[in-house]
Amino acid sequence: MSERQTFNHPAPDAIDLLLTRRSGSAKAMKAPGPSRKQIDQILQAGARVPDHGKLFPWRFIIFEGKGRDRAGDILAEVMEAEGERAKQVEEERGRFLRAPLVIGVISCAREAHKVPVWEQELSVGAVCQNILIAATALGFVGNWLTEWYAFHPVVKQQMGLKPGERVAGFIYIGTAKDELEERPRPEMEKITTRF
Repeated sequence: MSERQTFNHPAPDAIDLLLTRRSGSAKAMKAPGPSRKQIDQILQAGARVPDHGKLFPWRFIIFEGKGRDRAGDILAEVMEAEGERAKQVEEERGRFLRAPLVIGVISCAREAHKVPVWEQELSVGAVCQNILIAATALGFVGNWLTEWYAFHPVVKQQMGLKPGERVAGFIYIGTAKDELEERPRPEMEKITTRF
């Protein structure tokens, strides 16, 4: 039996991670970010999700180093073309610099397929969550965002999205500048029924 096989293998550390994971603000991140090897691990974990039909209805865009500057230039150019104030243009130029790594998770759901688009999109959402969990497991903090630029047609085109593709999220990953605060969580008895 392979060492990597995990059938019936308790993982209390994984449960602890799931019960304590929380997002950190992209504005409150700093270097270091994940190494190349760690990025590969994060992406592999991201892609290890339920995927009805084995369609892989997602892909990744990695923004690091100068790629973050280029992404910021795209946002600034769009804002400038739309007549935004100079201060807002510069704020958008620095948006991808908030964290050392940003992973764009792109939904590539197939419309004309027996697997419903909804199921494909749920799979892409699971990819985003796995990325956050993997980043946390490696000691980083993550923030899953879909701000205005995730939906802007010019930004999407400039970032290489094909027709029909959508941004499921831009996941900012780095080191937390400060201790993360807990936020209110739902009371299980208020959101759970037994059938």
